Amino acid sequence: MEKGLVLKTTGSHYRVRIEGGAVLDCVARGRLRLNEIKTTNPITVGDLVTVEPRPDGTGLITAIHERKNYIIRKATNLSREAHIIAANIDQAILLVTITQPETQLAFIDRYLVTAEAYNIPTIIAFNKIDLLAEQHKAMLNSYISIYEPIGYKCLLVSAKTGYNLDLFKEILKDRVSLISGNSGVGKSTLINSIQPGLNLKTAEISSAHLKGRHTTTFSEMFELSFGGFIIDTPGIKSFGLVDIDKNELYHFFPEMFKISDKCKYYNCTHVHEPGCAVVEAVDRGEIAPSRYLSYLSIYDDENEKYRPKLK
Repeated sequence: MEKGLVLKTTGSHYRVRIEGGAVLDCVARGRLRLNEIKTTNPITVGDLVTVEPRPDGTGLITAIHERKNYIIRKATNLSREAHIIAANIDQAILLVTITQPETQLAFIDRYLVTAEAYNIPTIIAFNKIDLLAEQHKAMLNSYISIYEPIGYKCLLVSAKTGYNLDLFKEILKDRVSLISGNSGVGKSTLINSIQPGLNLKTAEISSAHLKGRHTTTFSEMFELSFGGFIIDTPGIKSFGLVDIDKNELYHFFPEMFKISDKCKYYNCTHVHEPGCAVVEAVDRGEIAPSRYLSYLSIYDDENEKYRPKLK
């Protein structure tokens, strides 16, 4: 038996790097499942597994080791099930663009809530800054003014010009980093820039709608030559939240949680109660209105029938 790290999953097949560095194509024995949550994929990228090598050079996964953490989203086929994006993550890098395409604040907030819920530190990286006209720079500054004060590091990068790529590499060094974002924000181009030789597929932005085209179809982990691993994920159009108690939702908005003990009622939902410290902070401009709207959107509608477009 060998201990292995899952590098890629494609349906029921897995690429696993075992101790010593060999990479095996593997299948799983029976129906391996962890008890944490009902998911469409019991094994995911980043999982540590036990592998039984076979004489033909393939392997059989016989066990999944306990996870440090994981991050999930609603499955696209069954809304009541979850899809695990990756496991055993040190940090998440949310790649955002102000233009071509424009990343919506509501999407950013949903992603951050999920990362907070699973205790994954997140950095927001703004890519394609070489494309920014003056009006875009104002929007960029407004985005940064929302997220930096509440504790999210914001980094400006350009895969095209190389701006801040050395700093980006330093952030990734010796860590397991999950890189996510909408389709078209330039994940694959950025990864190719910091790790030449991977040759990940890239695609042009659709000129008709300024939206990205999916180029990554499965999550995949890559080892970095300067230390660490990155996990490239499929472009995400929306981010469905799973397994979060709506009455605990405010815990995952750090600026709301910080002042929630000042609310008049201990079980305040921060929606309609008098004497709510959160609502008062929004009124004073101490909490960004877009963040509070995101909170209401998620709180009011677990089935996502209502999702305001926020800017």
